[in-house]
Amino acid sequence: MENSDTELIEKITSLKKRKNAVILAHNYQLGEVQDIADFVGDSLELSQKAAKTDADVIVFCGVLFMAETASILCPDKVVLLPDRHAGCPMADMLTAKHLREKKKEHPEATVVCYVNSSAAVKAESDICCTSANAVRLVEKLGDAEKILFVPDQYLGNYVSTKTRKEMLLWPGFCPAHVRIQPQYISRLKVEHPQAKAVVHPECRPEVIALADEVLSTGGILRFAHETKAEEIIVGTEIGIIHRLIKENPGKRFIPASEQAICPTMKLITLKNVLWSLEKMAYQIRIPERTRLKAKAAVDKMLS
Repeated sequence: MENSDTELIEKITSLKKRKNAVILAHNYQLGEVQDIADFVGDSLELSQKAAKTDADVIVFCGVLFMAETASILCPDKVVLLPDRHAGCPMADMLTAKHLREKKKEHPEATVVCYVNSSAAVKAESDICCTSANAVRLVEKLGDAEKILFVPDQYLGNYVSTKTRKEMLLWPGFCPAHVRIQPQYISRLKVEHPQAKAVVHPECRPEVIALADEVLSTGGILRFAHETKAEEIIVGTEIGIIHRLIKENPGKRFIPASEQAICPTMKLITLKNVLWSLEKMAYQIRIPERTRLKAKAAVDKMLS
């Protein structure tokens, strides 16, 4: 670690203590950011940490929809996103207006929105889900025969293969995950015949068909810890490799694609975490009417 990094970390630690702040980092963040976080996890885990924290300030090292979710759950806390350009391309593929129009076409459908969506979209939805709980959640919607699933068509398709529900899918997708091609998995399996291939459900169906396991980022981390396999092909955003190596030093992790990178997840650095704490920016606030409607959908998920 460079001296400049050490100084940054010391300043962040001091400011965090003075301002009673907590740092939450998603599994796809840069390694340096994961290492200074109080909690590292997937969307669901971080939402739960945000809901339970006693901190006055939440520094959310992730993308905008995650910070919005923290603000939805913790309106009395200051929620900071260290870089205002850290958005989610998939979340941007669906607006609340689009969803309202689609609901008019299918008034009988129950709207399930992936947590990777804006607060405004959550406010138009019946219930939220994450990649970790989507299948279980949809199965529990006993009276709902038709599901309008937004915004990720690939997670929605995966859910449709695991349930008997009629699924209407919005044509959104994660650019990082669609870069993972089935031929990459096939080639790596030949090169590493003892390896297990584990992929995220945001991947294309052809990729999912080749996987040994289909899991959320939290699920991938648990699988890596529990499996006896010494080599694991990892089909998700490559930021997770840092944590996988850190927690499983005796195992080898092979990215399914070096191109599976989310550029906006990489915008947050030690420097702008420090700047965020110094300037108390960028503060994420949700209009109260939107927040309450979105919270109802998130609360159903968390319960």
